[in-house]
Amino acid sequence: MASWFYASEGKQQGPFAEGQFRDLVAQGVVRSDTLVWTEGMAGWQKAAEIPGLIGGGAPPIMGGSGYGGAGGYAATTSGGPLGVDFGILEFTWRSIVLLIGMILVIPAPWVFVWYTRWIVSCVKVPGRPNLSFIGNAMTIVPWYFGLIVLAIALGYVGSEILSNLLFIVQIVLYWLLIKWMVANLASNGQPLGLSFTGSIWAYIGWNLLFAISIITIIGWAWVAAAQMRWFCRNIEGTRREIVFKGSGLDILWRGIVAGILMCFIIPIPWVYRWIMNWFASQTELAPRGSLRA
Repeated sequence: MASWFYASEGKQQGPFAEGQFRDLVAQGVVRSDTLVWTEGMAGWQKAAEIPGLIGGGAPPIMGGSGYGGAGGYAATTSGGPLGVDFGILEFTWRSIVLLIGMILVIPAPWVFVWYTRWIVSCVKVPGRPNLSFIGNAMTIVPWYFGLIVLAIALGYVGSEILSNLLFIVQIVLYWLLIKWMVANLASNGQPLGLSFTGSIWAYIGWNLLFAISIITIIGWAWVAAAQMRWFCRNIEGTRREIVFKGSGLDILWRGIVAGILMCFIIPIPWVYRWIMNWFASQTELAPRGSLRA
């Protein structure tokens, strides 16, 4: 059964089952000029442009056959791996600007959001055209400067217990940052309605486990792979499952190669793109339940 979304006052509404969505059409909530979307469509379209949606009949069922180019739909909803595509020169100058912004401290939130918008636009997701990030830097400004003030205050006190407290506070802020970033992903300018539902306690646990695994020299790679799978399982708001298929061994040898190459400085942009492309290729969208079938 297809799940439908529609845009109202600049916000995404949904998902709605076909029956519910048909009722919204009948009630006039969804009009001919309302932008609508369901998985399998190449992008948001006016309801009047979709055969059978306005003016009688049930909404068309989006299946594997699709409607081809004429109807504006993608040919399949089966999903597939993600992809990343960006130029080395653009990555280099944007990364330098990001580094400078972080060193200067005050511009960091704005530079971070600017960089995130660019890197998200480079990610290609099956069935989600023109992926973008619509978060506002002012949202994270209180978190960022609050952490700085706390760090300065605890630095004057000099207590080891308070230093550990600062570490926990940082983890909590990273967790909030992840939730905020996932919630602000959009496609064709319309919010995707995604959410990260992993608990703060689980996130703290994963970070502590990763820190402990460093002692084993190689164990961190398997922890990283498991944490990626946990992260993907806890992204909700899509009918497709997000699955990470990379193994700990895959991460380990790539991490070693990347670490060696980065020591030479110049290969860093190529190494970064190589790593990102691999992680993207190991992250797939699959119909829910297909992995258990």
